[in-house]
Parts: sequence; structure tokens; C-alpha cells
Amino acid sequence: MQYKGYKDLKVYNLAYKLAMEIFEETKHFPKEERFSLTDQIRRSSRSILANIAEAWKKRYYPKTFISKIIDAAGEAGETEVWLDISKDAGYLTVEKHKYFTSGYDEVNRMLYGMVDKSEKFAGNNRNAKQE
Repeated sequence: MQYKGYKDLKVYNLAYKLAMEIFEETKHFPKEERFSLTDQIRRSSRSILANIAEAWKKRYYPKTFISKIIDAAGEAGETEVWLDISKDAGYLTVEKHKYFTSGYDEVNRMLYGMVDKSEKFAGNNRNAKQE
């Protein structure tokens, strides 16, 4: 498959969808969490997207590409921690928590798949040269 940009990546689209759903869900978190938990979970979920975009823009350098994809996976892990805390604090239902953690499990599978097959995305191949 040829990719025109990072927005064509399934992992980017799934992570974007989840980040927007987290944004909506956190609108209902208590006001006292506004500058702590709400800010943290929104920030980490959005950072996944930023790292994927940055990886794509640096794809001509395979080691840098892999590093940024791993950074995205790290942010997904952080988001999962905030989801656990949100559930245990009673801000997220068990069902919503399962939905989000399942989504981030899939994001991580895709990210590590990109690492394992980085030559498909990074370096001097035809797919990597598409803008």
C-alpha cells in the first residue's frame, strides 16, 4: 500500500478517534480534575498522534522513525494508566474503560507492527517517498 501521509495510517485514525472520544468523555470529569487528570489524559492521548505525525515526517531516517513510533507507544501506555485511574476514581464506567483499553491495545499492536516492519514505512523505499 502506498501512503500519501500519516493521516492515511490506520493507527493514526484509530488513535485520533480515541483521543476525540476521550476529550468528550472527560468533559464530564469533576471540575477539580480539570488541571490534573483531565489535562493529563487529554495530553497523552493527543501526544500519540503528534508522535505518529513526527515519525512520518522523519521517515527518511529509519532509526528516528522507529524511535518516534516507540514514543507514541509510550504515550499510549501513559494514557492507559490515566484510564485506569479514571475508572478506579469512578469517573469512567467499567464498559467505557474496557472500550478505551481495548482500543489502545489495538493502537499498540499497530505501532509495534510498524516497528517490526519499519522498512515498509521508513527509509528510501517507494512508500516512504510519498507525500
